[in-house]
Amino acid sequence: ADWPTRRFHLALTMDKVKNAPSIDAHLPVSRQHERDYYQYYGYPYYWEASGYLGAGVYPLFAGEALPSQPDQTPGDVHLRSAGELRGYHIQGSDDAIGHVHDFIVDDETWQVRYLVVDTSSWGFGKKVLVSPQWATRVSWDEGKVYVGLSREAIKNSPRWDGADAVNREYEVRLYDYYGRPQYWSPSDRLPQHDGQSVNR
Repeated sequence: ADWPTRRFHLALTMDKVKNAPSIDAHLPVSRQHERDYYQYYGYPYYWEASGYLGAGVYPLFAGEALPSQPDQTPGDVHLRSAGELRGYHIQGSDDAIGHVHDFIVDDETWQVRYLVVDTSSWGFGKKVLVSPQWATRVSWDEGKVYVGLSREAIKNSPRWDGADAVNREYEVRLYDYYGRPQYWSPSDRLPQHDGQSVNR
């Protein structure tokens, strides 16, 4: 990612992307559709191997076999778009808390590190960050994300307004406040970024 120019650089040609299987990002994505994508681009299935993108981050060599078919049936829903989740209500362990306003993404692993929760409708008047790992479940029918955190805990959590970078100092305060295990190792460098992504 080139943040100053707001561009992503891909190891793909325009023709490769142009001829890729079509997808409707507004609809749930089945494992069958995912498999079609990975076969087309020649990448290993991320759900069948350890590490990010399986054993490595590079495409398989020509003639190399892809992993075996996944166990899920073609109709199994596996992925939803970020656009679908925006606006979903956050339900705490005791009461409603706010709604999903945005997402913070790690620009090294491309994992969603945080949900940006807007609590203004509930009178807290601030935005806070909640790790997806702290969610207990998502109800697509209700349009809710359930988290194992109380309303009072969210109310008093460290504020995040988007103007400042999500740096490691802030993350330490956030994880210490909730008493949750940290995802980074002590040797990781401090991240510095624009608040739209997290650099490890």
